[in-house]
Amino acid sequence: MKFKLDIKRIIVCFLAVFGMGFFLSFLMLCNLGTDPCSFMNKAISLRIGLSFGTWQLIINACMLVIVLFWDRSSLGFGTIFNMVLVGYYVDFFDWLWGKVIPAHYFTDTVSKWVIFLVALLLFIISAAVYINSDMGVAPYDALPKIITEKVSAKFPKYPKMLIRMAWDFSAILIGTLAGGTPVIGIILMAFFLGPVISLVGKLFFGKKKIPDAAT
Repeated sequence: MKFKLDIKRIIVCFLAVFGMGFFLSFLMLCNLGTDPCSFMNKAISLRIGLSFGTWQLIINACMLVIVLFWDRSSLGFGTIFNMVLVGYYVDFFDWLWGKVIPAHYFTDTVSKWVIFLVALLLFIISAAVYINSDMGVAPYDALPKIITEKVSAKFPKYPKMLIRMAWDFSAILIGTLAGGTPVIGIILMAFFLGPVISLVGKLFFGKKKIPDAAT
């Protein structure tokens, strides 16, 4: 477990998680796409009548139990911050923007796309900083990493990215079956998150972080 008492990294990780929730709230209001995990959880939460934050906490807690049995090395302060805070940040800011930002900004074509692209860029940067802080990842991201390591141990030549891709596409499929509509944001996230994670790691953390998490 990565519960290291590095105050600087803990603060950076906490602020990055705040940024993820803050910008994710804009992405959801624009309805042009999010990361696969958020897409799935939003669709399910709407279907069953729970808030996004509550459902995200529930599903992450279930996944956490599995991770605890398999491999705890991917867990840390960042795991707790992500699974508990991101969803509730989204719920809070969704309520706040409904009070202070006219709804047409999220429906008019030009303003919607401007907000979406800016929020997408800043969400990706926030996620990259979060991952590069090396304080643990969300259970959703820990599970495919664990599965990849176990499969690679037995089949070294097996393409590692296929497991992560299958994991994310499964989330998209579940979200679609729950009533969600996958749109362009998911594709953009898949293309740009990995390179930005590596770039942020090199520029701000003095290392080249290997992308193993989407959120």
